[in-house]
Amino acid sequence: MDQVPGRPQTVALPGHTQGSTGYLFPERGLLFTGDALVTHDGLTGHTGPTLVCRGFTHDTPTALASLDRIDALPSGTVLLPGHGEPVTGAPHAATGQARAAGQR
Repeated sequence: MDQVPGRPQTVALPGHTQGSTGYLFPERGLLFTGDALVTHDGLTGHTGPTLVCRGFTHDTPTALASLDRIDALPSGTVLLPGHGEPVTGAPHAATGQARAAGQR
C-alpha cells in the first residue's frame, strides 16, 4: 500500500456537514478544504472564495465560524477547495471574501 507523503493533520471545519474536515499538509503549505470553502458553487454559478449555497450547508453559523480555523494558517498556505480553483496568498483574505459573499 502506498503511503501518504508527509504528515497530514486533520482540521475540523464543520458547517457544510457536521463532520466536515480539512486536511493540512503543513510542510507543503497546503490545506484541502473540501466543501468548507469553495471557489466555484456549481448550483449558483458564484465564483470566488465562498461557502456552498445554503441548500447544501447544514449549519451556516457553524460554517462561518469554521473559517476562523483557516484564518489561523500561515500566509502563503495554498487552499485546495472541493470545487473550483486553488487559492493562493493569505488564507484570511480568502475567508474574508467568503464572509463578504455571505450565504446565498
